[in-house]
Amino acid sequence: MIRKARIEDVKAIHGLLMLTDQHDGLVLPRSFSQLYSHLRDFLVVTDDDGKIIGCCALNIIWDNLAEIRSLVVTSTHRGKNLGRKLVEACLSEAVTLGIYKVYTLTEVPGFFEKVGFVQEEMDTLNQKIFLDCLNCPRFPDHCNEVAMIINL
Repeated sequence: MIRKARIEDVKAIHGLLMLTDQHDGLVLPRSFSQLYSHLRDFLVVTDDDGKIIGCCALNIIWDNLAEIRSLVVTSTHRGKNLGRKLVEACLSEAVTLGIYKVYTLTEVPGFFEKVGFVQEEMDTLNQKIFLDCLNCPRFPDHCNEVAMIINL
């Protein structure tokens, strides 16, 4: 089941992001403070027992642009289209909000291509997008992320 994140989900989301960072290195870790401040951005997916097994956030950047970020599905639940469903739910929310351009920065462009994103040159995106990059331990010399955009 996919639903909006609730206050009691913050510790589980944090655990997912920290665990993924340690093993996969594919998402940026987020502090508890960041998660509480951006809780409304997050969707979670739960298993049949109600345990959170994945998350994704839609971060509004400007009046016509949002970002998909913090997409994680536990390794034991990957391959079940849960990541795709989380992204599609975020895209649906973007349309509901009247935002028709969504981007992501990713090291897994093939996944996002399957959802309809296309690769975009980083330089064409607004510099505001790169604020998180400044705090990333991989910036600037070890970043392998590419920008992907979808127009809805």
